Amino acid sequence: MDNEKLAKEIVDKIGGKDNVNSLVHCVTRLRFKLKNEDLAKTAEIKSLDGVATVVQQAGQYQVVIGPNVADVYDEVIPLLGSHVGGGEVPADYGILETAATTSPAKKESIFSRLIDVISGVFTPLLGLLMANGIMKGLLIILVATNIAPQKSGTFQIFSIVSDCFFYFFPVFLGYTAMKKFGGTAFIGMGIGAALIYPQLLTIMQQKPLYYLFAGTPFSSPVYLTFFGIPVLLVNYATSVVPVIVASYVAAKLEKRITKWVNANLRSFLVPFLIFLIVIPLSFIVIGPITSWISLGLGAGAQWMFNLSPIIFGMLYGGLIQFLVIFGVHWGFVALSLNNLTTLGYDPITIMGAPSALAQGGAALAVTLRTKSKKVKAAGWSAFISSLFGITEPSVYGINLPRKKLFAFAAVGGAVGGAIFGLLQIRQYAPGPGGLLTFLTIMNPKQGITNTIIFVMIACVAAFVVAFILAYIFFDATEDDTVDAEVAQAAATESSQTA
Repeated sequence: MDNEKLAKEIVDKIGGKDNVNSLVHCVTRLRFKLKNEDLAKTAEIKSLDGVATVVQQAGQYQVVIGPNVADVYDEVIPLLGSHVGGGEVPADYGILETAATTSPAKKESIFSRLIDVISGVFTPLLGLLMANGIMKGLLIILVATNIAPQKSGTFQIFSIVSDCFFYFFPVFLGYTAMKKFGGTAFIGMGIGAALIYPQLLTIMQQKPLYYLFAGTPFSSPVYLTFFGIPVLLVNYATSVVPVIVASYVAAKLEKRITKWVNANLRSFLVPFLIFLIVIPLSFIVIGPITSWISLGLGAGAQWMFNLSPIIFGMLYGGLIQFLVIFGVHWGFVALSLNNLTTLGYDPITIMGAPSALAQGGAALAVTLRTKSKKVKAAGWSAFISSLFGITEPSVYGINLPRKKLFAFAAVGGAVGGAIFGLLQIRQYAPGPGGLLTFLTIMNPKQGITNTIIFVMIACVAAFVVAFILAYIFFDATEDDTVDAEVAQAAATESSQTA
């Protein structure tokens, strides 16, 4: 089914454009927030050619498409129109939200709201994060092979390419966070820019005026004051939590201020008042507190890892794809970015890298053994996607419907994760999983080491274990059963809604 037709089918079967409150897309999924999920014909959507499955989790109605999700998204946007559910739609890449809704949303748990916020803030940035992570790894290779020596102009330009996004990360986060919280995106960018203002680093290199909490573990240098209030400066470049919290405060404040300010003055007076309040508040309160929390989270993650790296790696590698199924793996994405900014590396989420190849191994086994032409076609595509860390096609299209094959893939992921834990592999930049994992595990200070070989061994082990188990225990008759169950579910739903 072509993307245009698929988009029309999806919009029709989710209850039409009037049932949509907002829409974002990530690497493989259309993430709708619907007014009434009961209106969506879930079984019929699952049966569409081009849809892997549907996941209803964390307050989102997630239609899993695969690597071409952006193309389908582009076809969905015009169908939703310039007004969705009575609210005007901002035209931003990867994000479509309404300013108003016509029906109250269902009450969500704190956990669901947290996952929704994390996914909404980070989803639009994932592609850029992975691209810059790959560039960092490539730069290390260029230096190690002397293609781009560190003093060369080539190295300097590539350094800018690999560092620019991370250095200005708070600005990008300010944009997506304000969009997620319902505020003006450019105000969020302004807050992010203030947090990384170059003069701050210059001030921090000077002699402190005095130390706050001197003589305690919380002793902190004070370089300047604000109306006599001590300001605890922190290096916010590449930080994550401070700008998100500051954007939340700014978005809430903006809604209140907008009601008080005359419509003719809002365009400049509202951002002026928000900057006047939120930016100093960020430096005095929000920034220091959230930075301490970030450091605590990073230290806590490291402590759990140190208890038993092998067991931790085995559990993480074996279970991470279960979390992906429900779309709740975003908490680990945030943890990974926090570790990278506070510790300089991430020892946790990298353990899930072999699980992608394990899913691909199981999918390849099915592809080779099945007699179904449809499954073979889907299997090859899913296998190739898994090689580059995109597992949803393998998970939803091949392994999960056959249940035990998904379990075999989880076993392979556990084996790979345990090996990662044994070797204490660390990730120094965000990036895709699968075959490109080696680009993210190279220490910039050490360059190319034997660690790359160990990582490849772990990934191959995960792939081989899953492939062998799936190949041996695969039952070709299951393909007919799976297809029949999907068709029956769609037929039953159609009769009930007719």
